[in-house]
Amino acid sequence: MSVFIDTTALLALLDADEARHAEARRIWERLLGDDEPLVTTNYVLVEVYALTQRRLGSAAVRAFTDDLLPVIDVDWIERSRHDSGVSAVIAANRRDLSLVDAVSFETMRRHGIDRAFAFDRHFENSGFARITSQ
Repeated sequence: MSVFIDTTALLALLDADEARHAEARRIWERLLGDDEPLVTTNYVLVEVYALTQRRLGSAAVRAFTDDLLPVIDVDWIERSRHDSGVSAVIAANRRDLSLVDAVSFETMRRHGIDRAFAFDRHFENSGFARITSQ
């Protein structure tokens, strides 16, 4: 069964000063050892690249590109899924639901993915299990 990889997990892996860095490393190593397919979207990639470049710099962008990204399958978002995400954000009428999250949830539903490597509680609130270090 595939595991969805969220921005929050990738940033925690890349930032050694992040409070959840050690936990993220443990989970990542377990996922790699379990040889489960890891999936994300190009929307998550855009978010990770932008935040990593701004917060951590080009060396971290290079580490993400060279070390983490090669083992993740990227699902490229088409217009209909983008539109579904926009509709979900508008319907939710909440400031804390991003388009990236809404598209991530739609992607997980479409692919039958029920678990996410994420530190964002919105995944649980939307009916998905978050992978923890326990």
